[in-house]
Amino acid sequence: MGFWIFMLVMDLLFPAIMIIMGRYFMKTSPKEINYIFGYRTNMSMKNKDTWDFAHKHIGKLWFYLGILLIPITVIPMLFVIGGNEDTVSMVGSIICIVALAILIVSIFPTEIALKKTFDKDGNRKPQ
Repeated sequence: MGFWIFMLVMDLLFPAIMIIMGRYFMKTSPKEINYIFGYRTNMSMKNKDTWDFAHKHIGKLWFYLGILLIPITVIPMLFVIGGNEDTVSMVGSIICIVALAILIVSIFPTEIALKKTFDKDGNRKPQ
């Protein structure tokens, strides 16, 4: 049972971090464009406008995807409660891979939104 609890907690880290960082980025972006912290892509780092837009967009995505990941994490783990370590670790690993894939895939809609809103130089397109 101890290993099951450990795997559940580890798998819930992805949704928890996504919710916390999503909420943070929805409200504010890092003050300065930097190479250490924040949503850092070529397009998001063009200027302060693209930087702020990208953080608000990815923040919303991460917040709602994090909430969606909670049942996606907990429900499969409930099916293996009391199971052997191999089964629990396999299910926990699959959940972790799915959460990581969702986190990575969330980059694409943000980049698409940036390209729809800004030109290649980071200037807002006319509405």
